[in-house]
Amino acid sequence: MEQEEFKKLPLHIKIHKLYTEGTFIVGIRYYSHKVNLYLLEDRYVEVFYNHKLDKIDHVDFLPEKHSRMKFYLDQINLNF
Repeated sequence: MEQEEFKKLPLHIKIHKLYTEGTFIVGIRYYSHKVNLYLLEDRYVEVFYNHKLDKIDHVDFLPEKHSRMKFYLDQINLNF
């Protein structure tokens, strides 16, 4: 699925697609959100969950050069 197609989907369809076709990578705390990172096909997608409101606020592709990448990388352990 192309990025633009995914962006046009309703929120509940994006979430269903991630949970059924995506792979959970890692979760982080980012300001007032818990952000879960998924791999969908060959792109990373973020799910922003707002604890205070008990709802998902936003689902979108992770920009490749975004500063949040450091938070994700700090959580991943590649030691075998």
